[in-house]
Amino acid sequence: MQLLIFNHRFMGIAEQMGRTLQRTSISTNIKERLDGGLVANAPHVPVHLGAMSSTVGWQINYWGDSLNEGDVLVTNHPCAGGSHLPDITVITPVFDNGRLVFFVASRGHHAEIGGITPGSMPPFSKSIWEEGDAIKAFKLVEKGNFREDELAQKIPGTCRIQDNLSDLRAQVAANQRGITLIKELIKQCGLDTVQAYMTYVHLNAEEAVREMLKSVAARVLSQLASSGDQSSVTIEEEDYMDDSGTSPEVYGNWNAPEAVTAAAVIYCLRCLVDVDIPLNQGCLAPVKIYIPPGSLLSPSDKAVVVGGNVLTSQRITDVVLTVFQACACSQGCMNNLTFGDNTFGYYETIGGGSGARPSWDGTSRVQCHMTNTRMTDPEIFEQRYPVLLHKFGLRENSGGVWYHRGGDGLAREIEFKRPIVVSILSERRVHAPRGLKVGKDGAWGVPHHKR
Repeated sequence: MQLLIFNHRFMGIAEQMGRTLQRTSISTNIKERLDGGLVANAPHVPVHLGAMSSTVGWQINYWGDSLNEGDVLVTNHPCAGGSHLPDITVITPVFDNGRLVFFVASRGHHAEIGGITPGSMPPFSKSIWEEGDAIKAFKLVEKGNFREDELAQKIPGTCRIQDNLSDLRAQVAANQRGITLIKELIKQCGLDTVQAYMTYVHLNAEEAVREMLKSVAARVLSQLASSGDQSSVTIEEEDYMDDSGTSPEVYGNWNAPEAVTAAAVIYCLRCLVDVDIPLNQGCLAPVKIYIPPGSLLSPSDKAVVVGGNVLTSQRITDVVLTVFQACACSQGCMNNLTFGDNTFGYYETIGGGSGARPSWDGTSRVQCHMTNTRMTDPEIFEQRYPVLLHKFGLRENSGGVWYHRGGDGLAREIEFKRPIVVSILSERRVHAPRGLKVGKDGAWGVPHHKR
């Protein structure tokens, strides 16, 4: 019972951080679309949440003992545990009686961070500078002083520096809210108790995944026995995900940082567990992941990765869930639309359909798997940007059909009221989402451009 209580206390802290971030941010991307994630299990974006521990771990190793009360860190570099450059992570150390005891972190997708296209999501980037400004490690706040001028020098490519600064202040405020609540919990229960239950939360997630792996292995054993094959199967509580057949990193932006690959695996394991546990690093404890260095899923620090975060991560998810025979493929990408000019950038992800499961239909017109964002309200969308939204509705009969149907996708039609640069970074335009077993494939996406 105590473990359940602490589970919900930790999740409640993360959710309150999320509400603070939403209320205090300025950009539609964070305020309206909720494209931000937190280090505990707030119900936000899985690709952010799963990669967060890698980001915090990298900063711990980098800064060592040089952190002080009143410091706040900022980073977005893929080689430092980041996902892609627009996702900026703010990390605040938590001290108790002068001793560093915890970290809180928030991650938000900034609609503009420089690069060769407005919205900082270029479809054809070949080098990391084309995607925007990158920060490996920087003290955004040092001993209580917000280093605004120094940060502006770190991100000279953005055309919305004031929006960036406002959203970063919102992330700092969200972290501070988390620190306040954690310190209240420490005051109520004692530091040793809080730390002990954080460990128990991880161990509980680890045990849940081990039990899930045992049940999957038992099901495979049962299927082999019923087929009459002579086989020998050893049921273990661990799994080994070997990506040694993965292609080398590409001269394009489909490379997925290792943190994103781990995030996709954590998400899949959490989905396969049928008990209520927070999404945390304990889910990965029973699983060993091998990824060859310099590959598509573990690229060098020079690789471009904007598509890896939003496209490749979805394909990893589909592959893992298909291996477990959990569901058919989803829409397979985040359908990233950006537009803007030299004064602003806007970014959104357009939902689709989720894959059918063996016992029920997929869901239509949703954000699924690694993304979990909302669409900007049409009224706000048309008020803030030079657009008219002509259509936004169901794309009927686009889901795969069989006994259980895949979810249908969306159709979205936008008119731009002045010349604008528009980019779309998407997938499943040639190869359709695959059905499971005898289920039919879904329809592929079709972008249209009218003058």
